Amino acid sequence: MIKKIMEGDRHAATLLIRSTEKLVANIVFRMINNYADRKDLIQDIYLKIFRYLPKFRFQSKLSTWVAHISYTTCLDHLQKYRPELIDIPDDDEWLLPEIAWQKINRETLDASQLLSVKERSEILEKLSATLPPLYRTLITLFHKEELSIDEIMNITGLPAGTVKNYLFRARKILKERLLDYYSKEHL
Repeated sequence: MIKKIMEGDRHAATLLIRSTEKLVANIVFRMINNYADRKDLIQDIYLKIFRYLPKFRFQSKLSTWVAHISYTTCLDHLQKYRPELIDIPDDDEWLLPEIAWQKINRETLDASQLLSVKERSEILEKLSATLPPLYRTLITLFHKEELSIDEIMNITGLPAGTVKNYLFRARKILKERLLDYYSKEHL
């Protein structure tokens, strides 16, 4: 496909975009809050992908390489505006969160169970949007895109221990916010 794209095959270029657009959108939407900036960044990302495609050396999966370009482009954008990328809590006690974005066989659920799963998913999405951009991105890459720690390391350039630590912290924050949400809801 890469060879065809470099030869000018528009169909191959379209296939590349279609096969990576969900991944790119997930990264951009998790890291960038401003809608207009999101659209511009997605365009910038694909321009970079096609510009640097001849330099792709097949040392990783193409999707990992695309995700790395997406991540670094968003990170560069964020650094221009200097928002807080990581909000590390002061305490050193890290509890294992009981949050799971697991695949559910929806065919085995009745209507009320399906509604409950949908509501929990929406609440989790809402609360995860309040996380700092880096935490949101790592949660998305690991739990939604189901990438390995090694793939996330390649995308972000962060060491494995840092990726694991940040994922742990992000889950802890989500757990606390979920507990707070449900305790307020039941008052």
